[in-house]
Parts: sequence; C-alpha cells; structure tokens
Amino acid sequence: MIYIFADGKSHPKLIGFSNLKQSKMNSEIAVKNCEDCPVAWQNFKTLTKSELALVNGNRYEAYFKAGEMILKQGSPASNAVFLSHGIAKIFTEGRDRKNLILEIALPSSLILAPGALFHTRNTFSVSALTNVRACFISLQVINQLASQNAEFAAGIIKDLSAKSLTVHEKLVSHTQKRMPGRLAEALLFFADVVYQSEIIDMILSRQELGELTNMAKESVVRIMRDFDLSGVITSESSKITILDMPKLRMISERG
Repeated sequence: MIYIFADGKSHPKLIGFSNLKQSKMNSEIAVKNCEDCPVAWQNFKTLTKSELALVNGNRYEAYFKAGEMILKQGSPASNAVFLSHGIAKIFTEGRDRKNLILEIALPSSLILAPGALFHTRNTFSVSALTNVRACFISLQVINQLASQNAEFAAGIIKDLSAKSLTVHEKLVSHTQKRMPGRLAEALLFFADVVYQSEIIDMILSRQELGELTNMAKESVVRIMRDFDLSGVITSESSKITILDMPKLRMISERG
C-alpha cells in the first residue's frame, strides 16, 4: 500500500526521527503569519499575498496534547484543520466503540473531510497522537478562495482525490492481505515514512494498530509475538526494532 498525504504524492521519506522529535518540541510555537509559515500546506503557495492575508485573518491556532480530540465526528463542520506541528490520527467511530483509522496525518497537511464543503457535520474524528499545533481555517474562506483561484481549487481536488485513493488502497489491502501482511505494512509505514529508521518509537497503542489494520488488539499482540519469535522484529513496550527488513517487506508484499 502507498500512503498518500496532503500534497497528493507518496512519501517514502517524509520526516525523519530527528524531525519528529523536533516537531514535538516546536509544537507550542505559534505561526505568526501564513505568508512566512515554514511548514505551510503546499497548495497555499498558489495564493496571492492578499489571499494569504485573508487566510491569516480567518484562522486561529490551538495546541493539543497527545490523546486530545481535535475534531469530533458528528460535530458542526465549520473549519478545515492544518497541522503545523505534530501527528494526528483520522478515524471513523463505529458502533460499540469499534473505530477504523483512515489516515495518519503528518505535519504540513490540511485535514478536509470528503463533503466538508457542503456537509454540515464532520464525517470523521481527529485526535492528536503527539503534541499538536493546529490552525483552524474557516470553510467559508476556503470556499471563497476556491471560487476565485482556479489553481487553488485544483489543488483541493487533487488533495481530496489523493485521500480517496488512500482509503481505496486501504480497503483493497484489508480485503486481499492476511493479517500478518497488514501489520507488516503498517510497521513499514512507520519505519519508512515517519521515522526513516529501523527503530520505531511506536505512537500507536496495540489497540490503535488494530484499528489501522482492521484487526483485533489480540491479533496484533499475537502477530507481533510471532514476528518477534521468528527474528523479524524485537519489541519492548512502545519501542520496536526491525531486525530483518527484507523479510518484513516480503511478508507485507505477499500478504
């Protein structure tokens, strides 16, 4: 599975382990101006200075600690959310507290739900996995900019299309791969994309790993133990070290 984020591109190396730690340290630093923002959403580069000023005048920043809810499924949808620092999970809340993680949102991504521009309520929930600094931007402003700036509108379409592709590929992966393949895929995502390292300081609980890979927590624990016994990984609490990367990739590819 290819993980695709807000700029519509796959990122085999998006942020490294050192940058992740730096993101945590910088999460309390407010962004003073959209025009000078060093982590701005790629699509904001299509805006003029006056349009950026409009965004800047209709946004507000908020700081969230790990575990706190950023958006609640079913709540009024009035803002898009831009992550300037930190990592969050986007998930649907199902019946009997059975959640499904749709996406791991990384820094410099804009969170805009399908149908957000015409739907009156949020169709998923978002919560912080690390400390997060987020900008809330009025959907009215997003609509206005899309109507007057064709390049910006095209960027939104590209962004939503990429996210739809991510969900599509996740569905295919869940239906065609066996559980070890799905878990191997998730571990590779954190190793290749988030940490760029064979050493993973896992920010998801075993329950959340199950919600990401569509399996029960008990299955995650069992498969992790199998990986450990077979010498593919070694794990101690949240620290996971990949010992045999080629084998883990083979498990992911063959499912």
